[in-house]
Amino acid sequence: MLIVENIKLAMQALNSNKLRAILTTLGIIIGVAAVVAVVSVVQGLSYLITSELQAAGADFIIVVPNRPRGHEGEMLGRIELTYEDGQAVKKRASEVKDFSPFLQRRATVKFADEHTFTNICGTTSSFQEINNHYVDRGRFLTKLDNDHRKKVCVLGTKVVEDLGIKGNPLGRGVSIHKHSFTIIGVLEEKGQALGQNADDICIIPFNASRLLFGEEATRSLILYFRSKSTENMELAKEQITETLRKQHSLRSGQPDDFLVLLQKDLLERISTILGSVTAVVAGIVGISLVVGGIGIMNIMLVSVTERTREIGIRKAVGAKRRDIILQFLVEAVILSLIGGIIGVFLGYILGTIVTKLIPQLPPAHVPLWAVALGFGFSTLVGLFFGIYPAARAGKLDPIEALRYE
Repeated sequence: MLIVENIKLAMQALNSNKLRAILTTLGIIIGVAAVVAVVSVVQGLSYLITSELQAAGADFIIVVPNRPRGHEGEMLGRIELTYEDGQAVKKRASEVKDFSPFLQRRATVKFADEHTFTNICGTTSSFQEINNHYVDRGRFLTKLDNDHRKKVCVLGTKVVEDLGIKGNPLGRGVSIHKHSFTIIGVLEEKGQALGQNADDICIIPFNASRLLFGEEATRSLILYFRSKSTENMELAKEQITETLRKQHSLRSGQPDDFLVLLQKDLLERISTILGSVTAVVAGIVGISLVVGGIGIMNIMLVSVTERTREIGIRKAVGAKRRDIILQFLVEAVILSLIGGIIGVFLGYILGTIVTKLIPQLPPAHVPLWAVALGFGFSTLVGLFFGIYPAARAGKLDPIEALRYE
């Protein structure tokens, strides 16, 4: 009952000074809003990336060329990852089911009088199964297409739209780097994420990409693999690493010139990066919360001075020191909580506006822990910065307080 009475007294005191209360909570509102806005955007990114990686499957493995950190000056030569490397892994690694090379370059695709600048990707028939990106119409590349360097292509929906191809695009001809290619398929729509549009793509046989971009371009590929089971992913990683080290003639003690990443490795790296961004921004925003807390402490000290006579009357009729301290602490916490509530809603709105203004960003996502964090921060600020004014109020001598004018 005492807490309820103190809450009522606090609300009455705040209601009698609305403008001052709003100005006092501005620091808290800005701090909490900034934290929630940043978290909502970062969590939206994390949610999207996690969903994409999980959709790719737990048996998905990616290998990329990588110059070891701190070895730029060593005679490691050019960092290469080739189609032959992928074939060697498939042949020697017992836990690897299949692989797909991936060569990507930007180039212009023409159709009639229309043209578009898009991603030209040289790969093999395994690509759609390994990457879970299937055709919606027509067919995908076959082994025969690659072996015979057939000039055929599979287009993303955005490329079809940009080229203004009306009706059925299958069988139509397009020009890539002055070479004529026949459309054999259209990929299912995937959409845009992180500035990359999965539908802005033109897939051609890997051996045909050799003709377009030259042999030199095929010596720095990305290799996609599927393991035979999700239970032996670490073994598959070890086998890939061992095979590639032999392929690249790396001696014992020499660092790998490639990077083997499992789904869990990618998730961990992304979580670490996004977590660091959140922590840095939250630390900066913490300054705003401290400023807001100092504002609350100053206003509470002013409030104690203004209500000195009221404190004297309460003590004269039997109120104890702890009752006075509790009254002002409750008032400080409520003031902070109001700022926290406004900050949470304002932060969500800001996060939503940011994701709408930047199309590359996924929708804002506010987890419950972020809301709890906002309320927790504001409550702690209220408690911490309300202790001194409350203690000062509790120390007032009732006789001196009654004499105060």
